[in-house]
Amino acid sequence: MSSEVSTGSDRRPTKEELDAMSPEQLARLAGELDEVEVVHNTPAFPIPGTRAEKRAERSVALWFVISAISMIAFVVAFIAWPWEYVNVGEPGHALYNLYTPVIGFTFGFSVLSIGIAVIQMVKKLFPEETSVQQRHDGPSTDVDRATFLAQVADAGKGTTIGRRKLIIRSAGLAAAVAGIGTGVVALGGIIRNPWAEGDNAPLWHTGWRPENGETVYLRTDTGILSEIARVRPEDMEPGAMMTVFPYRESERGNEEELLHAQRASDAPVMLIRLRPGTEVTKRPGQENFNYGDFYAWSKVCTHLGCPTSLYQAQDNRILCPCHQSQFLATQDAEPVFGPAARPLPQLPITVNEEGFFVARSDFVEPVGPAFWERPKTT
Repeated sequence: MSSEVSTGSDRRPTKEELDAMSPEQLARLAGELDEVEVVHNTPAFPIPGTRAEKRAERSVALWFVISAISMIAFVVAFIAWPWEYVNVGEPGHALYNLYTPVIGFTFGFSVLSIGIAVIQMVKKLFPEETSVQQRHDGPSTDVDRATFLAQVADAGKGTTIGRRKLIIRSAGLAAAVAGIGTGVVALGGIIRNPWAEGDNAPLWHTGWRPENGETVYLRTDTGILSEIARVRPEDMEPGAMMTVFPYRESERGNEEELLHAQRASDAPVMLIRLRPGTEVTKRPGQENFNYGDFYAWSKVCTHLGCPTSLYQAQDNRILCPCHQSQFLATQDAEPVFGPAARPLPQLPITVNEEGFFVARSDFVEPVGPAFWERPKTT
């Protein structure tokens, strides 16, 4: 069989002829069938192995390596950089303040370096080619589909990338590290095992849990950490809402513990005083969790954990501003609108002999959004 195949408008190669053709012949046939005319094609380096070619290759590889190093720095910073909040003026605030810029810069610079490497590779190493193609409507033929991969492979040969091992290896390194870095973003939040402490795992309890028999008061934030403002019933008007945090007398004067009590994600509670005479439907088993017209619910939305910071006294609705979930205070904070599917957990409260609100116990169910091990509650 002849090595040349006619491709006139009335002549299409058969399946046997296609099988007998070399990749170069298939690539040339693909161009002819697509009515592509190569007007100009000049290799970037007609003579392989010159110093200029090697410099260009090293330049491209350098940017791939820089990308890999930057992504490694991102992974290290994402895991090891101090990320917990530190107040202004306290030791460690500067490092905390740099956390977001550092991980943003290292990740962004890694992606930018890959882009620079690809641009340089195309500009410095790819041949200069000018082609003209006639455009036609309609689906591709069987021959077009059979020759497409051969055309792509031939284009790869023309760019000389196949023989540039340094660029292939450095690009592979950059791509692999970039994939690892992207995976760290997705999986970084579950590196720590939340169940390591068994029954004392942090998802099972909050800062409202009594410890060593010590009373847990409801405290409001005045903006001054050392100022302890415990809440009394007479501090609130009917229809009012107040955000409160757990407080123990053993924490007085201890700024670290006071800060932790206010910053814990599951600590904020909204204390609501309903208007007198409001009828309330209570959840079975939680009939005595309130104190008169006072009810305390977690501020952590059961949808995605946003703060349910708004309360409409006119219709007794608790609102989450993030995704517009609404909970009805007169129906045990059941969701009545929006994506939230579970009621807000209620904190059992009472008033002690001093006249201050105190927590009778911790929440009887986990606070916040669902997780796999969360038991089903009504």
